[in-house]
Amino acid sequence: MVVLSQPALDHYTSIKTCKPTSVFTGLPVINLRDPEAKTLMVKACEEYGFFKLVNHGVPMEFMIRLETEALRFFNLPQSVKDKAGPPEPFGYGSKRIGPNGDVGWIEYLLLNTNPQVTSLKTLTIFRQNPEIFRSSAVNDYILAVKRMAFEVLDLMAEGLKIEPRNALSRLLRDEKSDSCFRLNYYPPCPELQALSGRNLIGFGEHTDPQIISVLRSNNTSGLQICLRDGTWVSVPPDQTSFFINIGDALQVYIMSTVF
Repeated sequence: MVVLSQPALDHYTSIKTCKPTSVFTGLPVINLRDPEAKTLMVKACEEYGFFKLVNHGVPMEFMIRLETEALRFFNLPQSVKDKAGPPEPFGYGSKRIGPNGDVGWIEYLLLNTNPQVTSLKTLTIFRQNPEIFRSSAVNDYILAVKRMAFEVLDLMAEGLKIEPRNALSRLLRDEKSDSCFRLNYYPPCPELQALSGRNLIGFGEHTDPQIISVLRSNNTSGLQICLRDGTWVSVPPDQTSFFINIGDALQVYIMSTVF
């Protein structure tokens, strides 16, 4: 058994730990090709603000290739990864995950999906250091996921009777869109796990400010959502599907449209 020294213990005190939650089996699953998809999306948004999307049209090949590239990047020596940071806000970051001093056990790579406004620093780093990341894997994935997101937003608008039908998707299509692409990696921390028997929190409790967030996981669990009654539950991972999370901006937009 390894016992941490006091300085090592102090290093972890600012990072929260969590207790296991129950696995949620009632998550809405929506087939994007279902004729009733728009109605089911609205219902899922009203009840959970979250749903799983299947038959989404994003090639599995793109997802696997991106995940392979991501793992290759995060397994690089720290000195190499640091070349892509610090995030300003785009680039590589570690541990500190927010402007307010938020801390999590996480490494991430944040990119803008709009080539017009992507950080010049980040682009320069990738061009000069191709071993960091192969951009083709990122570009193929982003374009495919964007097409899917356009369709989801159009169906949501139609189901919510928002006009025109592309009122939401055109915000993402806009050449000045500030939509972001984020790769999260949660490295193991055997020292703390051996000490406490608990898991570290990568991201703490939060809401997303965007219109929607499109999430994809590998087969590792960890994603949690909060139900209406305040109960936190674990979402079973599914590497073939996407999870759609309703953001604050969409809630505000809907309220201002309805009232």
